[in-house]
Amino acid sequence: MPQPYRSAIPPIDTMSEVVRLLDGLPTWHPNMASGSLDSGEEGAVDPVRRLITTDGGVVTERLLALDAEAHRLTYAIIDSPFAVRRYASTMHLSPVTSTGETFAEWFAEFDSEGADEDLLMALFGDGVFGAGLAAIADHLAR
Repeated sequence: MPQPYRSAIPPIDTMSEVVRLLDGLPTWHPNMASGSLDSGEEGAVDPVRRLITTDGGVVTERLLALDAEAHRLTYAIIDSPFAVRRYASTMHLSPVTSTGETFAEWFAEFDSEGADEDLLMALFGDGVFGAGLAAIADHLAR
């Protein structure tokens, strides 16, 4: 089972607010053109969001878990143009107490056909997680 993973070190209080905005991903992620909350309420478990990627793909995700105190959220892709099954992704933020910084990690597990694994690992690892974590710092600096 492929498990793409990326991490970064941005500031925690503002970072947790950015991540908590389930329908706000397009405001800071460079590969997302727009998004909407299709059902449920912001901040509650089980809402469904629809994201439109910059290349026109439509991705529908369901929030599976949200722990604001632990700065952790987990979501599943329920429909997308990607050749994945049972995709679940988690973003987790932890304070680095010695420096006052934040350690942010974003990772997923999914099933796919073996021939697609390398492409999907790069797509999610670099194109989604890596690009997103890098963009958060730029977004917060504005």
